[in-house]
Amino acid sequence: MKTFKTLFAAAAMTAAALTVGSVQAQERTLRFAYQNIADTPQGRGAAKFAELVKQKSGGKIDVRLFPGGALGGDLQTVSALQGGTIDVTVLNAGLLVGLDKQFALLDLPFLFNTPEEADKIVDGPIGTKLLKGIEDKGLVGLGYWELGFRNVTNSRRPITKIEDFKGLKLRVLQSPLFIDLFNTLGANAVPMPFPELYAALEQKVVDGQENPYPTIVGAKLNEVQKFVSATKHIYNAQSLLISKKTWDAMSADERKIIEAAATEARDFQRKNSRDSQDGALETLKKGGMTANELAPAEMTRIREAVKPVVEKFAKDSGEALYTEIQTELDKLRK
Repeated sequence: MKTFKTLFAAAAMTAAALTVGSVQAQERTLRFAYQNIADTPQGRGAAKFAELVKQKSGGKIDVRLFPGGALGGDLQTVSALQGGTIDVTVLNAGLLVGLDKQFALLDLPFLFNTPEEADKIVDGPIGTKLLKGIEDKGLVGLGYWELGFRNVTNSRRPITKIEDFKGLKLRVLQSPLFIDLFNTLGANAVPMPFPELYAALEQKVVDGQENPYPTIVGAKLNEVQKFVSATKHIYNAQSLLISKKTWDAMSADERKIIEAAATEARDFQRKNSRDSQDGALETLKKGGMTANELAPAEMTRIREAVKPVVEKFAKDSGEALYTEIQTELDKLRK
């Protein structure tokens, strides 16, 4: 009987640590903070990641989600990640420019023609190189998600030509590139954390903003905006990051769990985001917004107008890497 009890106890202890196959994990909770609400492609990707981590760890690792900027804006969250008070986040890759200026290259206006082009760049050696470059800043990259192509909304007029930007107060990301881009187009760029945006639009502190359609829907900006214009000026890849302090405290098996979950969640999130675009636009229209496309000739004018911004940030952020990106894109387009 004693032998049986001893064997049973040993088996129970082994089962408590066992996850998938022979992978082991300790009980721990990871805090995952992000800016969008839960019912968005970003939020659904975060929920999928949490589900996968729990499954792969045999219930040992719990990912607690903090959507809607509940723990602060993007830059505040990155700082908390570096300090280890938050464990995981996902944010626009270009916002990491303060840690490595080369990240600005992913936000260059009209860089990517399709999401698939962006996938090839960020999932390959270039994306890996960028994430490796911030490990000494206290962050470990787990891969790239997407926010999608950004479009302009405002409460004053539709954007049908470049002159329509003139004088509009537009909220933009807290990024020098975004500020320069919209100032160059004639708008007054106002950098602001995303959690403050709805109130700023409601109180007319700013006239408009720019985001992908699902983000606009998720934030209910149709309640405080009248016009949405398909400018598609920037495609946003997003970086999924974990605190290096958290990462260093994990075993090799736990890291495998996180990496596997991140890869599966990436594929899920990208598909969800891309499948959501058209439906989100229809939701905005039904919600009272007037939508418009821009004529090809006007888009050409806008592209020409922002070339100095592209050239400036390509030079300042890393000409060698910019050339590498362009070379890869040329290969893809052929």
